[in-house]
Amino acid sequence: MKLSFVIPAHNEEQYIGKCLDSIFGGMGNDPDIEIIVVNNNSTDKTRKVAARYPRVRIVDEPKRGANSARQAGYLAAKADLIANVDADTMLTSGWIENALHAFEKNPKLVCLSGPFIYYDLPKNIRVLVKIFYALSFLAYILTRYVLRRSSVVQGGNYVVRKLALDKIGGYNTDLTFYGDDTDLACRLNKIGKVKFTFGFPIYSSGRRLATEGTFTMGLRYGINYFWMVFFNRPFTETSIVVRPTQEEGKLAYRPAHKTREVSIAIFLFLILFAFLAGFAYLGYILIQSGIISATTTTKIKMEAQKINDKINSIPDKMENILKY
Repeated sequence: MKLSFVIPAHNEEQYIGKCLDSIFGGMGNDPDIEIIVVNNNSTDKTRKVAARYPRVRIVDEPKRGANSARQAGYLAAKADLIANVDADTMLTSGWIENALHAFEKNPKLVCLSGPFIYYDLPKNIRVLVKIFYALSFLAYILTRYVLRRSSVVQGGNYVVRKLALDKIGGYNTDLTFYGDDTDLACRLNKIGKVKFTFGFPIYSSGRRLATEGTFTMGLRYGINYFWMVFFNRPFTETSIVVRPTQEEGKLAYRPAHKTREVSIAIFLFLILFAFLAGFAYLGYILIQSGIISATTTTKIKMEAQKINDKINSIPDKMENILKY
């Protein structure tokens, strides 16, 4: 099974080399893998850096936007599978093998995606990111298995069948940033299986979170996700280009709007507290009214303990999967 990497790149001279190094390190001399860098109207040395690498094909796409770049790369790709990674990502060990195995194992699988490991963010911020990913997984279960309207695709870390893209008409180039991955998940979900798994991570720079704030971006991504699922358009129409400078391989965590970041953090914690308090109060009312008997309560406690044991084991499992 052949694989084409498509890498959108707008002013990525600082990161594109590391991305390509990781791909070459993972693929060895496999002749069935091609690499396409889409130079998306760059004004820096992105094209020059990419041109230094053998076997890298450069496609120029003047229209700005990740989906415009991905569309250009998809049209130029020759393989059965298209691996969409961002220019600031680096493959984790076994990434290529895991992708190929997943598609070979399941013919109904049309898209495979996984989370980011933000390698250049402070450790405490990476913990927050894991919490947001846990909430994202709940959204994945809700929209895919309950509502059956969508799935979750992490833009910058997914592999899709080229035939599936052909069937849905490629990428929606009207979307420039927010909502592009959710739009793809919604449309692909109608024709096959779209899988999101923590077992398929990729390293990525946390530059946007470091610049705009983790809580700000968590809320913004969440709103845009559900806006796309229910209204077929993103809530946020514009985005900014974020290119901070790393200091010894790390980013300084300096949200541009600290007051907004703190306000959103408080808001989210209050919502979580209200939800948990409301859930506990509902349980109390049901018990007091006799709707839930003592026997039922005991059974619930037993099941709750089982769930709690499973939840307690999640951090260890995720730590093994998402090692930094």
